Amino acid sequence: MKIAITSDGKTLSSKVDDRFGRAPYFIIVDTDTLGYKVIDNIAASQTSGAGTKAAEILINEGVKALISSNLGSNAREVLKAANIPVYKAVAGDVRNNVEIFLKNRLEREI
Repeated sequence: MKIAITSDGKTLSSKVDDRFGRAPYFIIVDTDTLGYKVIDNIAASQTSGAGTKAAEILINEGVKALISSNLGSNAREVLKAANIPVYKAVAGDVRNNVEIFLKNRLEREI
């Protein structure tokens, strides 16, 4: 399964960014192989609608879950309509959040 995590950097040791639409990167992790790829969040520079555009980017990438914080209501509705659950990120790095997700210990927001 592909999951996305908001990140301030391009590696699994990067810190999770607590913003969704304005996070500089999304790290997409394949939970079966733990391989990952980095997506530049081109929506972050938009003057408005960054969250909605970011949600569309993740939908187009085929992610099945998101780990993040501080989603706006429009982004939340787009992800909900696409049946993509959102889990609340914990402080720390991307790798730690993936590990906690795999243990089913992250709080589900939607």
